[in-house]
Amino acid sequence: MIKLKLIALILIFQIASCSKSSTDEKPTSEEDNQGEVITPEEEVEEEVVKDWKTIPVPADAGAGNVWEFQELSDDFDYDAPANAKGAKFDEKWTDFYHNQWAGPGLTEWRRDHSLVIDGNLQMIANRAEGSNKINLGCITSKEQVVYPVYIEANVKIANTTLASDVWLLSSDDTQEIDIVEAYGASYSELADSDQTWYAERIHISHHMFIRDPFQDYQPTDAGSWYRDGTLWREDYHTVGVYWKDPFHLEYYIDGKLVRTTSGTEMIDPNNFAEGKGVYKPMDIIINAEDQTWRSDKNVTPSDKELENKENNTFKVDWIRIFKPVPAN
Repeated sequence: MIKLKLIALILIFQIASCSKSSTDEKPTSEEDNQGEVITPEEEVEEEVVKDWKTIPVPADAGAGNVWEFQELSDDFDYDAPANAKGAKFDEKWTDFYHNQWAGPGLTEWRRDHSLVIDGNLQMIANRAEGSNKINLGCITSKEQVVYPVYIEANVKIANTTLASDVWLLSSDDTQEIDIVEAYGASYSELADSDQTWYAERIHISHHMFIRDPFQDYQPTDAGSWYRDGTLWREDYHTVGVYWKDPFHLEYYIDGKLVRTTSGTEMIDPNNFAEGKGVYKPMDIIINAEDQTWRSDKNVTPSDKELENKENNTFKVDWIRIFKPVPAN
């Protein structure tokens, strides 16, 4: 009799446990503190929209500061056709280089070779008809940035000998910061040469120029070509720079600090800026290009290579800008 009672008690406990477990399952919708019903689908969509903004900024904003998101940032979560970009694109971008120059060497920047589709800004390359030049895309921000500022982009380097670039340039072309300059292809058909050295590296550097007579300084140490064994064309990667002040630049790849250049001897040893360092407001430029120092060695895409549109498309998922401000 005692044994039967014990079995009955166990069965009652199990039924109660199962009942509690089923009522603890997440409902198909839940009510927040304001009484608004949010479906799981809405939750997912909200996370996607916020994700690019809320990824932690890897740089230190400084004692007593926080990072403030800047509206110049762009998630490219809209459509901007190549021949008619539309109002949303035009709010933030000029559909060309920051002056009328059409590009270096074999480059021919064209407005119809940049577009926004599938959540990405895309720079597409193809052969200019009846020419050895290459049509490519280039856009410039309508607002300039100046230190202190953190700028970061999520990019997919094109699998080509062409350059995939996100960079900053002053209005007078005398000061430049390269956030990413990369060449994705491991082989050049026309040069019949192995290009793996470049495919494994991202160029992160800055330039100080004098235009007349032309002089160009940039650091030439090994650290300006970052390598960690990754083939950068194979996936999206975040690339960023913290322009902290005129004599301090920090470069970040996939959230990791990979390079710091600071002090007069690294920033401007020739005193091109008369002791002021990298101080001028700059445009943000996103583009692809065929650079002369490579095409002069025949390291430029062949017609056959250019037929592969995907390989010759540089993609930018988003670009975001933050300023350090005092915490409330």
